[in-house]
Amino acid sequence: MDYRTILFGRESGIARLTLNRPERLNSFTVQMHEEVRDALTRVRNDPEARVLVLTGAGRGFCAGQDLGDRAVAPGGEGIDLGESIEKYYKPLVLALQDLPMPVIAAVNGVAAGAGANIALACDLVIAARSASFVQAFAKLGLVPDSGGTWFLPRLVGTARALGLALLGEKLTAEQAEQWGLIWRCVEDDQLVPTVEELARRFAAAPTRGLARTKQAIRESWSRTLEQQLDVERDLQRELGRTADYAEGVAAFLEKRSPNFTGR
Repeated sequence: MDYRTILFGRESGIARLTLNRPERLNSFTVQMHEEVRDALTRVRNDPEARVLVLTGAGRGFCAGQDLGDRAVAPGGEGIDLGESIEKYYKPLVLALQDLPMPVIAAVNGVAAGAGANIALACDLVIAARSASFVQAFAKLGLVPDSGGTWFLPRLVGTARALGLALLGEKLTAEQAEQWGLIWRCVEDDQLVPTVEELARRFAAAPTRGLARTKQAIRESWSRTLEQQLDVERDLQRELGRTADYAEGVAAFLEKRSPNFTGR
């Protein structure tokens, strides 16, 4: 696919996906959805990809849906908002959650509406101090979508989730870190080097084990403790047969750094 609204590439095990409509704060159109979906499929099917970094070009991460895109705008000529969720945002969020590798959101500016919740769908969110998160839906008479009503109470609790969703007020990156909404808030000039160091660390890590860790933690919400202990047993049995586990043990015994391959 010839990408026009995103930048995408992979080098040294690090896949990078940049939303690239800076003049519109990287808000989503149907075309961007299709290009992002294609890129995520490529990442999933790339045996050399060990980590994905998602960010935005310019001064914003993502302002959510571009309401000027007539394919999904109210009264537009295309599908309605419910169909837009089903056709575009639901697959996007699930694809990010299901990638068998760590996914880092580098939030470089405003993350509003669906843009905020797409960031929260990633495994680790690193935000510049000048960045902010806004659940803007209430100001349009809508509910938080793209997983917002699921992520928010699990990350910050019901009281804060309701405050963010009902008021639609801006939450600074620093406050988001303090509340546990994101992993880290860093100075603006440290965002790129911080994310780069983390991405390189993941690119050299035992990818399959990290993927199973993501899966086990996310699915634990629907299980009892006894059921989760069984899941941990089964996953350890699987991972104990991998080349990375054998390498990790060998490196420990030989007092050297491991050379993981992600297999």
